Amino acid sequence: MTATVTTPRAGSRNTGIRRGEAAAGWVFVLPVILILGLFLLIPVLMALWVSFSDWAGRGSPLSGTVNFVGLENYAAVTTGGGLAERDFGISLRNIAWYVLLVVPLQTALSLFLAVLVNRAVLRGRGFFRTAFYFPSVTSSVAITILWLFLFSQTGVVNAVLAWIGITGPNWFQEPSGIVHNALAGLGITSGPEALTQTDVLGVSLWEWLAGPSVALSAFILMAVFTTSGTFMLLFIAALQNVGGELGEAGMMDGANGWQRFWHITLPQLRPTIFTVVTLGVIGGWQVFDQIYTGTEGGPAKTTVTPAYLSYEAAFTRQEWGEGSAIAFLLFLIIIFFTLIQRWVLRERGVSKRRAARYEVKGGRS
Repeated sequence: MTATVTTPRAGSRNTGIRRGEAAAGWVFVLPVILILGLFLLIPVLMALWVSFSDWAGRGSPLSGTVNFVGLENYAAVTTGGGLAERDFGISLRNIAWYVLLVVPLQTALSLFLAVLVNRAVLRGRGFFRTAFYFPSVTSSVAITILWLFLFSQTGVVNAVLAWIGITGPNWFQEPSGIVHNALAGLGITSGPEALTQTDVLGVSLWEWLAGPSVALSAFILMAVFTTSGTFMLLFIAALQNVGGELGEAGMMDGANGWQRFWHITLPQLRPTIFTVVTLGVIGGWQVFDQIYTGTEGGPAKTTVTPAYLSYEAAFTRQEWGEGSAIAFLLFLIIIFFTLIQRWVLRERGVSKRRAARYEVKGGRS
């Protein structure tokens, strides 16, 4: 009589292990999911409901006295033709110029600083890395207050400008746009009728092209100053992962330092550039605390941003539906521009024309 020994099937054993690992994984992440759902997802969904309702800020937004109004709040800030639409248009103009200038400047400066402190011949690299990064870990409120002192009419910046014979403006009280100021220096003080008579969100095209105000320009400089250190660390980490073999091959081919950086190093930094630009775009469109601490949207609303306008509409004017609508419109704008810059910075295949240069022709090697 022979005994029959049965062995468990490998497939079922592996399946059991995988099920156990999956269960353990869910147990570990469940607290985080509950916290995010309680303090993030539920408030976001409630704010979304408020943007479609007439909630006045009293009582629960889910009570029976709150009515669904559809897209009225969104229409009020986009097509209403009143003050709400113009304020929203002004805020978009301001933040568009802000992002347009801050993102390229901070990306270029952070990359330059990373290349500078990553050089092996530079002494005291640790000190410079800490010094460049320090503004990024300082409170934005403290930096804003410092900026108000530096850029006041009798501040350090105007004192330095006075030494070289330039009379500095009263930075945070000057609402004129820098592009219009430059045109005024050339004798152009008014735009053509096609620009002055055409409105977008209650703001004429001539006003859209005014450029950032002098006050907003000071905030732009502050943003570049405070954020470049953080992005510098990302570029340093990426530069340290760039292999030196390709650079040595480029040197053997006769490429100079700039050519090696542009054609060898920079293409390998594409994922990091994508990350830096994405974070810069998102952070730029969401700027709030500097405006709240510094100017509260003044002078003449030239530093109002959509995030601050959403806060002002909800908590100051008690227009909770409009405030929530502005917040979700800002969310859609951020998603839109993130997708655009992702498409621009996507990986592209080698074109047939360029590939043909490297093909062996006529059997020659």
